[in-house]
Amino acid sequence: MRSTTRRWSVLLAVGGLAVAGCATGTADREGEDVTYDADAEVSGPLTIAGFGTGDEVGEVRFERAQAAVPDVEVELVEGDLDIQQFLSAIAAGDPPDLVNANRDQIGTLAARGAILPLDDCLEGEGVDPSVYRDSALGQVTLDGALYGVPEFNQVQITMASTELLGAAGLAPEDVDGSSWEAVTAAAEALSVQEGGDLQVIGYDTKLPEFLPLWARANGVLLLSEDGRTANLDDPAVVEALTFAADVYDRQGGFSAVKANRDAQDFFGAQNQFATGALGAMPFEQWYLNVLNEVSPDAPVAFGPFRDRQGEPLAYTAGSAWAVPSGSENAAAACRFAVTMTATDTWVAAAQARVDAVEAEGRLFTGLLTANTEADERIRAELVPDDAPEPWASGVDAVYAADEATFSFTANPADAEFKAAWQDAANRVLNGQAEPQESLERAQEEAQSALDAAWAEWDERD
Repeated sequence: MRSTTRRWSVLLAVGGLAVAGCATGTADREGEDVTYDADAEVSGPLTIAGFGTGDEVGEVRFERAQAAVPDVEVELVEGDLDIQQFLSAIAAGDPPDLVNANRDQIGTLAARGAILPLDDCLEGEGVDPSVYRDSALGQVTLDGALYGVPEFNQVQITMASTELLGAAGLAPEDVDGSSWEAVTAAAEALSVQEGGDLQVIGYDTKLPEFLPLWARANGVLLLSEDGRTANLDDPAVVEALTFAADVYDRQGGFSAVKANRDAQDFFGAQNQFATGALGAMPFEQWYLNVLNEVSPDAPVAFGPFRDRQGEPLAYTAGSAWAVPSGSENAAAACRFAVTMTATDTWVAAAQARVDAVEAEGRLFTGLLTANTEADERIRAELVPDDAPEPWASGVDAVYAADEATFSFTANPADAEFKAAWQDAANRVLNGQAEPQESLERAQEEAQSALDAAWAEWDERD
């Protein structure tokens, strides 16, 4: 068995492969011609798109998944999944056998008949879906059917400069999101403008990407729990966008904040916390590891992002494995995917990360997955309980956030819905519209797309 990296053009040229195994796949919505059997032997080639080993975590997991399909020749198409190329391959009848995609793409792919339902896959391989975090499952479940196997998990925590906060007489609690008035005041107190340029961002609300987080902190989801009704013009969403954009306006406007952002050495030793160019922001937990590696002595504090009632809150995101319609080796693809996300696989991968960072004299700060059992074991067995500050608080914040996640239910208009709310936020940030007007327009766009997509989906029943 071997693993190779192949260009997409080569993948598209491959066709007519003879496959031994117990499953094939087609675009059939119910997947009735696909069977999965944990005891069956699978063989033949398995082409995988959208995944690369990259680091020790990827390498260990990949090796374990290969071992689970010993008679299968695995071939990788590395790099992010190109959705248009993937859909073209589906239309041409020559897709890869397994893909790694963003979870917010799964609903659209399922609605287009591009991927197969996987409930039988998990059952056949003896996997209880409850091992995966509910918020992650919601992102890959369309109309009650599972279309993806959740992989990594991303959450947001609050990150702040203790040096800047202290100089302004503020505390981390003033910028954790629980009081919007305190956040606004901190942004004004911490920001520094010189000669018309923003030298220090007091507070970055991380628009447009984090609009769902601020809306949920204000008590509303942008999308109904059944995935059919947009709530973009809800007064609570309007209030959230108004607040988050106003924080930028008080610092010279979004363009000034973005210019400052873009000038920072975000992944380097001269990052915005090391140089005192940022007061505070909510951001994904993986940046904790970046800061620990490149600027371990930077004056930074970590804590949960909190809603307006003071409770931890995070908007979950991440990747998932999916089996394309027309996969020539769906059984092997299923086994590979569930092995990649199995508890023992994640723990072994985390141990490899521990070994790697300790060899470099650094601290292991955890590894978040969509597998709740894996997360519990990794924290209990591998995350040090005597970590120094601020990293101990950072780890606590990450795991608190991981227990307080929300997401959007998968729907057949995932892409259009996301574009609608992001465009709404961008119009406000660019001064093209007021929040109420922009969100009303987005509501019409999003609901129209949802109605059309659901109507087409329901007609297939």
